[in-house]
Amino acid sequence: MGGAMPRRDVVVVAASAGGIEALRNMLAGLPADFDAAICVVLHLSPTSGVALPMILDRVGPLPAAAAHDGERLRPGRIYVCVADHHLVLSDDHLRVRRGPRENGYRPAADPLFRSAARYFGPRAIGVVLSGTLSDGAAGLAAIRREHGLVVVQDPADALYPGMPIHALEWVCADHVATAKEIGPLLTRLVSESVPDDEIDLSAGMRREVAIMEHGPPAVGERHPGTPSQWPCPDCNGVPWEVDDPDVLRFRCRVGHAWSGESLLDEQRAVVENARWMALRSMEDRAELSRALADRSETRGRSMSAARFRKNANELASSIDVLRHLLGVGETVEKDVSDHNA
Repeated sequence: MGGAMPRRDVVVVAASAGGIEALRNMLAGLPADFDAAICVVLHLSPTSGVALPMILDRVGPLPAAAAHDGERLRPGRIYVCVADHHLVLSDDHLRVRRGPRENGYRPAADPLFRSAARYFGPRAIGVVLSGTLSDGAAGLAAIRREHGLVVVQDPADALYPGMPIHALEWVCADHVATAKEIGPLLTRLVSESVPDDEIDLSAGMRREVAIMEHGPPAVGERHPGTPSQWPCPDCNGVPWEVDDPDVLRFRCRVGHAWSGESLLDEQRAVVENARWMALRSMEDRAELSRALADRSETRGRSMSAARFRKNANELASSIDVLRHLLGVGETVEKDVSDHNA
């Protein structure tokens, strides 16, 4: 896809929640002679079907289809991610890999963006559209470092502004526009020639791209970076802090990767799950204490009954606190039996 006069000939796009509408608005603004390949990643559930390529194929003049491993990139085509697989670039070809999840996602934006920086450098354009959390920001930073262009949907135009906001916080975007404005903008940008600069991706970033192409490092190979104190949410292994000048990121031995923001959000979910488990356990104990109190009363064991009633009431107080922390509106009524000793 290169030539004597290099130009921007690869557009990599990422979206999540609200992303289908943003993609449709963006792609509808592209002409039939759009002279670059477009690769699209949307956060999909592992059981998603094949609807996305068909939806995007109907939007505008450019044909859209699911990406196939080993397929050669062609201008004027839209290559769409496959559920439960990462979409990455390797030279002028596509790679569809079921590699380790990044930021809790597969497919994820960062692997695609990093591979675009790795193989296309200033010829790449990275685009982040509507979505939540921070996936894509680190990949955009890699594209920016290799002199590619960064385009971000205006957060005010996005149904879910999380991904655009994080991208703008961490990366100096070249253009911020509405989804409808991005199509004509890309048409102009891909017509521009770029310097034939040598791609100077760091050794660490090259290794990260290789993980998606060939799998995690071999056993015994030294892991780059500094071990962190937080376990990997996916495998409970030790993540290393990645040497990234722009974004705080971590990657474990088998390849799972997390931005600091995504790791923090995952830890929040773990804490919330622990609270729900504690709430269930306390409610079970309170109910059992009441049952023991009732049984003791029927057998005339007033002291035992009082002890079990007291235990149930103490648990009810803790249950109220947990329900408040979890935002549960219902409160637990304390047992105010006259049988307390």
